[in-house]
Amino acid sequence: MAKRIGVYPGTFDPITLGHMDIIERGAKLVDELIIGVTTNIAKSPMFDDDERIAMVEREVAAIGCKNCRVVGFNSLLVDFAAKQGATTIVRGIRGVTDFEYEYQLTGMNRQLNHDIETVFLMAEISLQPIASRLVKEIALYGGEIEKFVTPAVRADVEARVARLGKVVG
Repeated sequence: MAKRIGVYPGTFDPITLGHMDIIERGAKLVDELIIGVTTNIAKSPMFDDDERIAMVEREVAAIGCKNCRVVGFNSLLVDFAAKQGATTIVRGIRGVTDFEYEYQLTGMNRQLNHDIETVFLMAEISLQPIASRLVKEIALYGGEIEKFVTPAVRADVEARVARLGKVVG
């Protein structure tokens, strides 16, 4: 029987408790889960590629995910997945807005490579409102983010905000 490999892609800028929930649950569905850390050209990242990869590696190691591997990429998702030998893309859904975007993305990915399936996982209810974009915004305005990220990620974000400077309200 062939090894079932899945890819969970994202910018993870920063990685949140919602991402961690999807990683833990997605890892149970496949023999190997590759967390693909990419740069979204439509976003302005707080952390560079190497910093985000290191952050995700640290957080994945902290939960002891033995069948997870972190890989950086900068290509079409389906091309990256195929290169990794993956047959599944794992995507987290927080709500209807996410579903509409993911539905369109999945349709396009199927047109590009019909051998790769996409699996949607709903984030745990208490984690559904969490978005990296909002975590960064809260932190930049001096708000508390400990409910949304691990203590180590909180320290990373707070250190970056200290370097960048908080937005004065």
